Amino acid sequence: MKNKTKVTATLAGGCFWCTEAVFRIVKGVEKVDPGYSGGSVANPTYEQVSSGTTGHAEAAQITFDPSVISFREILEVFFATHDPTTLNRQGPDVGTQYRSAIFYHNGEQKATAEKVIAELNKEGIWDSPIATRVEPFKAFYAAETYHKDYYKQHPNQPYCQQVITPKLVKLQQRFLGKLKVP
Repeated sequence: MKNKTKVTATLAGGCFWCTEAVFRIVKGVEKVDPGYSGGSVANPTYEQVSSGTTGHAEAAQITFDPSVISFREILEVFFATHDPTTLNRQGPDVGTQYRSAIFYHNGEQKATAEKVIAELNKEGIWDSPIATRVEPFKAFYAAETYHKDYYKQHPNQPYCQQVITPKLVKLQQRFLGKLKVP
């Protein structure tokens, strides 16, 4: 029997509904959970995190098979599907809970994240430098059940249509070969 290694990445790219919807369709990603990470309050609620007082960011915990997709490729998708140059903001969502962050689980993830950020800044893709924070992973708290599969459950909701659908279109245009076949 083949030993299948799984790796965890914890990423905050603004609204966790967006990050979850993006990574759910990426090949090699086996599980995506929306939740909260980076703060000091144990088991926070959505209302607490939304207040901006917990230190947590809306995040997604992604479990993937590194023989199919690497952590670097996960980061390439991450950076291509949100604006990593805005500090504590993604579109209409403002506050530290919407910051762009990579919560690294080990030294290798930290080094890869820092290298990718340096390379992207050098390429000058965006008008401003990347503001994504690279923070040590401390804990992840799963979001309330009604947040799970939010886009799948509410594809016609205005926020989903205006914010998430364009991200998925961009993902399909840029990474078609890395997407799961429906």
